[in-house]
Amino acid sequence: MRISPTTKGTLCLFLTAVIWGLAFVAQRVGADYLGPFTFNGARFALGGLSLIPLIFIFERKSVYNGAQKRRAYTLGLGGGFILFAASSLQQFGVQITGSAGKSGFITGLYTVLVPIIGVFLGKKTSLLTWLGAVLAVAGLYFLSVLGGNSGTGAAAGFGPGDVLLIIGAVFWAFHILFVDFSTAGGIAPLRFSATQFLVCSALSMASALVFEDVRLPGVLNAYVPLLYGGLASVGVAYTLQIFGQRYVEPARAAIIFSLETLFAAVGGALLLGERMRPPGYLGCALIFAGIIASQVSGMGRRGKAGERNGIV
Repeated sequence: MRISPTTKGTLCLFLTAVIWGLAFVAQRVGADYLGPFTFNGARFALGGLSLIPLIFIFERKSVYNGAQKRRAYTLGLGGGFILFAASSLQQFGVQITGSAGKSGFITGLYTVLVPIIGVFLGKKTSLLTWLGAVLAVAGLYFLSVLGGNSGTGAAAGFGPGDVLLIIGAVFWAFHILFVDFSTAGGIAPLRFSATQFLVCSALSMASALVFEDVRLPGVLNAYVPLLYGGLASVGVAYTLQIFGQRYVEPARAAIIFSLETLFAAVGGALLLGERMRPPGYLGCALIFAGIIASQVSGMGRRGKAGERNGIV
């Protein structure tokens, strides 16, 4: 039986969502051994370096001209600063809340925020997007205020970690819009991604040297989540994403990517024993419904420009 290209592409994107979702588990475990800046510095260094072989494979000289490559490096620098802010806030939020599942769903709010922020940039937003925003806000209330976690030592109720994750989701949304702006003029995408990952790593490591006590034993103890967060969620997932989006239309791809929030919750429950009170599960369901509504609203370019670039 022959599998169609569309089916293969869908499977690739589904695996990408699984890898990105489980990356929240890696971040949660890594927080036990390393400070947020140290963890991000190491994982994004691995992620950026893992893309270098892909540059030689997918971005041959005949594909992109010199101007597109130079534009990729220049814009990648700006993307790296935004990525540094988003990933730092996220990792601090994961560490404080102590929950992979909760962090995944709150971070997933970026998919709702992108079209809303787009309104202030002159882009049209449909009624479904606003409905998605209302559902997401309601879900956030049930998840963070009423839900809480039990049995894992995670922080219950709405607290500083939730605030950081929400602000981080805003920066993820700005990052997507920046990628949208960057790709509009034509760039070499892998060079852009590798540049922003390495810039984010450099900023994270510089911050770690100033604010954290960086010790080799901590890095060695966290080697599994670091390898997963750096190589799997960036190198492997990004390769799958490149192949998958060749054969799957943007709107469908965006919905598949939204499944990462579910896999973050499943991974947290199965691997870390995370549990929520009933209102928390209702909150997750409402947030997911809001995410789907915002995707179905048909932000056509979102599926292309909204690529996570292997970031969680």
